[in-house]
Amino acid sequence: MPTYVALLNWTDQGIRNYKDTVRRAEAFAAGTQNVGANLLNLYWTVGPYDLVAVVEAPDDETAAAALLKLGGAGNVRTATMRAYGRDEMDRVVAKAAG
Repeated sequence: MPTYVALLNWTDQGIRNYKDTVRRAEAFAAGTQNVGANLLNLYWTVGPYDLVAVVEAPDDETAAAALLKLGGAGNVRTATMRAYGRDEMDRVVAKAAG
């Protein structure tokens, strides 16, 4: 299943309500499952991003729906990237090499 890495930054609302961050993470995990995706990991980070989420979804549309649902709550802004595992990258390289 395709994997997506989302870099998250708290909005003003999100940082004001930082005490709820673990509860919000649980709601995000449930919300991803409701749209057919799966939150594999969520990390709180120090640096330019406040959190990093790793999400699995069957397709781009499902991943986008999960992250729109998250962003729609108003606590974070997201920057999402498609990530390729080793086996997937082997296939990409094979295809590129002809």
